Amino acid sequence: MAVAFQMPLKLCAEFESLNLGFVHHTIVATFEAEPTLEQEIRKHQETDEKIQEIQEQIKVGKAPHFREDEQGTVWYKNWICVPDVDSIKKLILSEAHDTAYSIYPGSTKMYHDLKERFWWYGMKRVVAEYVIVCDTCLLQALKIPEWKWEEISMDFIVGLPRTQKGYNSIWVVVDRLTKIAHFIPVNTTYSGARLAELYISRIVCLHGVPKRIISDRGSQFTSLFWEQLHDSLDSKLRTSWDKSLPYAEFSYNNSYQASLKKSTFEALYGRRCRTPLFWNQTGEKQVFGPDLIKDAEQQIKMVRENLRVAQSRQKSYADVRRRDLTFKVDDFVYLKVSPMRGIRRFNMKGKLVPRYIGPFKIVERKGEVAYKLELPSNLSGIHDVFHVSQIKKCLRVPEEQAPLEGLDVQEDLTYTEHLVKILETSEKVTRNRRVKMCRVQWKHHTEDEATWKREEELRATYPGLFASHL
Repeated sequence: MAVAFQMPLKLCAEFESLNLGFVHHTIVATFEAEPTLEQEIRKHQETDEKIQEIQEQIKVGKAPHFREDEQGTVWYKNWICVPDVDSIKKLILSEAHDTAYSIYPGSTKMYHDLKERFWWYGMKRVVAEYVIVCDTCLLQALKIPEWKWEEISMDFIVGLPRTQKGYNSIWVVVDRLTKIAHFIPVNTTYSGARLAELYISRIVCLHGVPKRIISDRGSQFTSLFWEQLHDSLDSKLRTSWDKSLPYAEFSYNNSYQASLKKSTFEALYGRRCRTPLFWNQTGEKQVFGPDLIKDAEQQIKMVRENLRVAQSRQKSYADVRRRDLTFKVDDFVYLKVSPMRGIRRFNMKGKLVPRYIGPFKIVERKGEVAYKLELPSNLSGIHDVFHVSQIKKCLRVPEEQAPLEGLDVQEDLTYTEHLVKILETSEKVTRNRRVKMCRVQWKHHTEDEATWKREEELRATYPGLFASHL
């Protein structure tokens, strides 16, 4: 939009008396960005029969909850009406779930995010169906913190491809009260001192030193990190997917949190941040002086109350839903198989990650918690009745059975694993000696599932492995 201004003569004289110059007929240009998604919705509204009927009712005053804006877009209250066009709905769902600004939220988060801006019949069901195959994480309820960033939880997302800067994992640090999170790219070889320096440069400078740290990596790691953190605070400090990490951090903090009943940015700042999906600002308020402190205290009280309600609700859900899984005849399920016992993973004897084969058709129910499956001929040596803990439902009707990829499944649903190659080597330094370690890949697993083993054990069991590695 461009607007031309003509200077009044009286104002011109005043400017000249102040020795100020000006330019006649200056053009002031402004540009306003409009998301293309809204344009696409408006375009398809013009061909949607139901929305056309609503527009006619709006003209005669028979649609009190609907309105039409200056551009001709139809709204239901404060929500834009999405036409019954699969491509438009898929575009919205994909933008809210699959892009760098969203990073795959659960159905609850996604629905609450979308319902602030969009509306169509059965939207909640459509959202649930879109994300039904996503895994859900269950959080263990802990004591609610008294204030922001007094208590934090931390975890590591490992097994990622190595980037050009040398990162192969993500360090996630979360404030347990507001749920605000920081995503820090790291390497699995970082020492406790290196992590402490990162924590100071990325977290302490913004939020201060925490009173309590919660981590599932064990008390030894937490204790060592605490020691290194305080040592760093007392000393002088040194000043691909990692490129997408700021988007992931933004998405998490700008998404709806069921336990807060709002996004973490709303809990912290009082409103959401704008994204291409949610372009218009709903409004903001200004609070000063004592009212600022009072408003912050009210926000904290509300957040704490919502967390209490969420914890109580999660407990009741767990009590009600603690029952055995049930399946129907003709359902398709996957069968869980595991590597043979004795595999060393993370320096602990146990199993590699179990995998599933199939899917197989249920032909009969045996009692309350067992089912008979239709197995192929190459699994004829296995008893065909399985407990529900050994099967997982296939959500889609398969066109064909997935190949077993040479798996020799035994009667106890285990299979023998073989090492195929050495990916990398390192040296573990202990107090008395140095231990050479090798990161190896297993035949039926990807490089992300590789495990560390002692070199001396490998040379005794797989001598040919080192010949191929040289």
